[in-house]
Amino acid sequence: MHNTEQIKTTIERTKKALLLKPSLGKGTGVSKVKVSEGLRCEIEEGNWKFYADMPEGAGGKGSAPTPGVYGRAALGACLAIGYMMKAAELQLRINNLEVTVEADFDDGALFGTADKTIPPGYLEVRYTITIESDETDEAIMQMINEGDLYSPYLDIFSRAQKCVRKINIISK
Repeated sequence: MHNTEQIKTTIERTKKALLLKPSLGKGTGVSKVKVSEGLRCEIEEGNWKFYADMPEGAGGKGSAPTPGVYGRAALGACLAIGYMMKAAELQLRINNLEVTVEADFDDGALFGTADKTIPPGYLEVRYTITIESDETDEAIMQMINEGDLYSPYLDIFSRAQKCVRKINIISK
């Protein structure tokens, strides 16, 4: 878990560039998801290609992680990366850092069998941070608090997003 100086230098350079030209920080991520067989999906973004599926009990084949696995992993990885970026900025030495994400759900809402007041998404999301470091508790808490404050996926999980639907129907 070293390279701290390189991470810090890169962050400082990026901050300077964004202060000089804020438009450099704006963009649009585009993932293309195509159903390939049954419920299995092929996902492409840039040079990355990966898959999602549902377990057999939900009609899939269990051939790939579910969308929920990717969502929880996105939150956990975003938090872990953000903490390490803050550690580099603050020049803190972190020997080990892990984030565990737990999310409660009711699949009855997904299948339409639960009470209509139960949402199909998560009921509660919890994350646990485990850090091994010789730094002071105060310094570590500063790193965590600042990491949480600037975490894109903690924001996404914590705040309702505007979602715009567009439909293209192709008839033959």
